[in-house]
Amino acid sequence: MKIHLSILIAFSLCMSFGQLTAQNFPKTSTPQTFSIGESFEFQSEVLGESRTINVYLPASYGQIPGKEYPVIYLLDGSADEDFIHISGLVQFATFPWINMIPESIVIGIANVDRKRDFTFPTRNEKDKKDFPTTGKSELFISFLEKELQPLIQHNYAVNDTQSLIGQSLGGLLATEILFKKPALFDHYFIISPSLWWDDQSLLEQQPAAFDQPKSIYIAVGEEGKIMKQDAKKLYKKLSALHREKNRLFFQFFPNQNHGDALHLAIYAGFEKVFAGK
Repeated sequence: MKIHLSILIAFSLCMSFGQLTAQNFPKTSTPQTFSIGESFEFQSEVLGESRTINVYLPASYGQIPGKEYPVIYLLDGSADEDFIHISGLVQFATFPWINMIPESIVIGIANVDRKRDFTFPTRNEKDKKDFPTTGKSELFISFLEKELQPLIQHNYAVNDTQSLIGQSLGGLLATEILFKKPALFDHYFIISPSLWWDDQSLLEQQPAAFDQPKSIYIAVGEEGKIMKQDAKKLYKKLSALHREKNRLFFQFFPNQNHGDALHLAIYAGFEKVFAGK
């Protein structure tokens, strides 16, 4: 059997290059875990179950004596939900050459049953059938107020500025907190809120008075007629209150949908809410 000389030469060159590459390939150290935060669990007496909390800490945390940080509470804060990309936005927005927001701690609240925790009782029979565990938001709000916030304030170097981020059913819960217990947070980021819940009954309620000024950012994408209308109704309802010193924003993202509006909306929300601060 004859082998063409050019094929033999090409094969030899490939073998030589492969051996050279293998011989010169640098050795690597033993891989180490790359972490962007920390996580802890605690037993909630209010909810009667163990809850996982994910925490992002700024780069300067613990290095400047006496420094305290704002806290951003993130609903849907599991590692496989929104904790990683929102923490990345917070890190980026606090780079010195960006300086969009102050260095902040992110508290990601990992879910157990978001349909249960983020919704109040509904009179809609279809909702009850489709989501049988729902209607326990009052307990979850109590968990935030009486357990989680005091725990974070006790264990971390935080100041008095607290923000809340909620999307979809989380946006419904954020709106409920704003209406019923507005003092729990200073800044509300309400993205694609599921205000259709219980036949839009939350939009019929009168929000509680704000003791302190609030910044409220509402955003929605191209998510269908009901979602868009309800988000605009919420904005108009809050606009009609004419409360002095409150800062209210609304933004529509025509190129985003319910699945991808959150990331861009939070970036834009940071720009607007923290502008000049």
